Amino acid sequence: MVNDPGAGDTEKVGRQHLVLGFGNVLLSDDGVGVRLTEQLRLESGAEAARFIDGGTMSFSLLPHLEEASAVLVIDAANLESPPGTVQLREGAAMDTFLKTKRRRSVHEVGLIDLLDMARLKGCLPGLRALLCIQPECIDWGADLSPSVRKAMPSAAREARLLLDRWAGA
Repeated sequence: MVNDPGAGDTEKVGRQHLVLGFGNVLLSDDGVGVRLTEQLRLESGAEAARFIDGGTMSFSLLPHLEEASAVLVIDAANLESPPGTVQLREGAAMDTFLKTKRRRSVHEVGLIDLLDMARLKGCLPGLRALLCIQPECIDWGADLSPSVRKAMPSAAREARLLLDRWAGA
């Protein structure tokens, strides 16, 4: 389900920044992208960006990319780092990370396909980034693991700094 309280407002604000959270909130740390996106929406306000709960969808999100001047994707990913590690990859570094042969996120295939569709349609935002958080546990459960929960403030700070930088660009 797409959670987009600002849907329909693009006429008055033009192309805006998009924050797209991926994940399944019923699989513990896998839902960190969705949870962080909602936290950012509450802290920053709906006018700061268009905040979308992308869940585990892919192609149906293309219209949101078409309307975006910049996109920040937030997801849990295997960074081969300690649980709770936060990494931000922008532009070409994001593309390279997503195209590695070894899948790092269960949503990567959908995200790669979504970005490729946007490229083909000529609507891929030039400003794009992927904010990843190393999960500790991906299993049935509604709560984040302690290490991922502890990483949320620093991940939110990174996201806000990026959005502020983009707003000034």
